[in-house]
Order: sequence, then C-alpha cells, then structure tokens
Amino acid sequence: MSAFLSVQQLQAGYGRAQVLFDVSFDVEPGQVVTLLGRNGMGRSTTVKCLFGMLAASAGRIFVGGLQVCGEASHRIARRGLALVPEGRQIFTQLTVEENLIATARDARHNGTRPWTLERIYGFFPRLKERRSNLGWQLSGGEQQMLAIGRALMTNPRLLVLDEATEGLAPVVREEIWHTLQELKREGLSQIVIDKNIGHLLRLADRHYVIEKGRIVWQGDSTALRAQPEIVHQYLGV
Repeated sequence: MSAFLSVQQLQAGYGRAQVLFDVSFDVEPGQVVTLLGRNGMGRSTTVKCLFGMLAASAGRIFVGGLQVCGEASHRIARRGLALVPEGRQIFTQLTVEENLIATARDARHNGTRPWTLERIYGFFPRLKERRSNLGWQLSGGEQQMLAIGRALMTNPRLLVLDEATEGLAPVVREEIWHTLQELKREGLSQIVIDKNIGHLLRLADRHYVIEKGRIVWQGDSTALRAQPEIVHQYLGV
C-alpha cells in the first residue's frame, strides 16, 4: 500500500539553529502513527513543516503522491490534512457551532462519509448541548472536543493531534482516547503526539522516536513493548 503522507529527509530550523536532521517517516491510509520524544526534540517543528507553517530547508513532503513543500498552509489542508493544535486554539469569541461551521469543507473529494454538524454532535453530545455558547465559556475538555470537531469538519484524510490530552481531567482524557479509537475504526489516518504511552501502544500501528531532531527508533507497538528501555531513555517515563 502506498503512503498517503511521505516525509523524506526533512531538514528545518529557526534562523541559524537547525532543529530537524533528515527526518523520514510514512503514514499509510488508515494507519495511526506516533511521534514520540521529549519536549524540544523536534516533534512540533515537524508538524509545522507538514502544514507549511515553517519552511523546510531540505527534504520533501508528499501528500497523496504530490509534493507539498513550499505550498501555502491552506493548499496543504485542501489536500486532506487537518491539525488539532497544541493548546486547542479555538475561536473564543465564536459560538461552538460557528467554530465548527467556520472550517467546514466538502467531503466529495475523498469519497468518504462526510463529517457534518449532526455527525460531530453525535460524536460529542456535549458540544450539541453547548452549541450556542461562546468558545471562552467552555471547559478545557469541551474546548478540546471542539478543536477535534473543528478539524474533522474539514473532512480530512489525515488528522494530526499535537498533545490533544495535555492538561485534561482523567475522565475527559479517556473520552478523547475513545474518540481516537473510533476514528481509527472508521479508517481515518492519524499522527498522534502525546505522552501517554499506554494509550498510544493500544492505538497506534507504528511509532517514531525523535531525539534532537533525528529519528532514532521506529517500530510497531509489539516491538516498543518489548523494549521498555527505549521508552525510558528517550521519553523519560
């Protein structure tokens, strides 16, 4: 099966400080992949490059077989990528429903069951209850549900989640993980950045460990379970 997303020898940085060194990984249709590592090792920089928020200094990124390095963020999004950013970044002065409608995009381009308001509300009943509330009036967990729903309303083929469970109450985190499992069952590809190894091992098909801007280990969940020293050395847990 050919990869929907292929990152090849990606290099990037900020000014004279290089952060990424030949980062390469693939995400196949329906696959869930993790980017693991401590803070500051290059995970979020990789995400910025994927979405055109940071220009790569070398390497290539293919989405659906098309090279996207150098393209504007909105054009990359139209190719089927959606981001649930760290810190949620919802529109606090818009209502829940306005947040969702603001990013809505037709799904006919990929032939999948479309994400609509009704479908989002079915996934997150709490959002339906709060549909008329402004973003700033929501709890942290509700804001995270809204951030995921907003991304899904773009009808993506690949969903990227950057620290989606960070700072949430345990019961809300469990709901988010359940949602990601449901999305996987529906065949939606995902890149997940998170610190909860237990849930990631159950959810993901493949893991990539980033250390100082380099991929230092890759493998499936079975291989990662068999090498707890990898988790301890590179994630500190």
